[in-house]
Amino acid sequence: MATLRRLDVGRHHPEACWARGERVIVTFWHGRLLMMPFVYPGQSAAILISHHRDGEYITRIAERSGFRVVRGSATRGGARAFRHLIHALRDGSNAVITPDGPKGPRQRAKSGIIELARLSGMPILPVAFGAWPRTILKSWDQFLVPHPFGRGVYVWGEPIYVPGNADKAALEKFQSLLAERLDAVVAEADTRAANG
Repeated sequence: MATLRRLDVGRHHPEACWARGERVIVTFWHGRLLMMPFVYPGQSAAILISHHRDGEYITRIAERSGFRVVRGSATRGGARAFRHLIHALRDGSNAVITPDGPKGPRQRAKSGIIELARLSGMPILPVAFGAWPRTILKSWDQFLVPHPFGRGVYVWGEPIYVPGNADKAALEKFQSLLAERLDAVVAEADTRAANG
């Protein structure tokens, strides 16, 4: 990260939420995970990390970076993790979730993050990281690895507020909206990084 020429776009979105006293649910696609610990240094956050084997490596890095780790996923420990994230948001931490993790399908948002926003009353903030030059790994999530001394771009999207009284049909629409917003910030981050 120290070698990249960094650009931040849309940073006013999380800052406006924090200025209103809100905590935020930061979200990004799993394939853009690597550089996300640097997206907004100094903010406290609870990060949802699965019990999957790869999650153990990420947990060690996250804890050394000063983040609070909540272990769980849709298939294992999800209800307990969900409760911990709600408590973290109410206690003044932000929450961090990859809605297509831990194993995909790639860039398909699961419903848990929408339910978390509905129950907590806190907004979802989509964000993406793009880089040039870069390597895209041949993994399920097409994991992005920036090259040293290149360009790195963070793009924040507008907050998504999910009403507490949203019914099932509305929640599904928010799920689709989140995927659209995440795809949009990824496209913008990639374009800005490639074009300098």
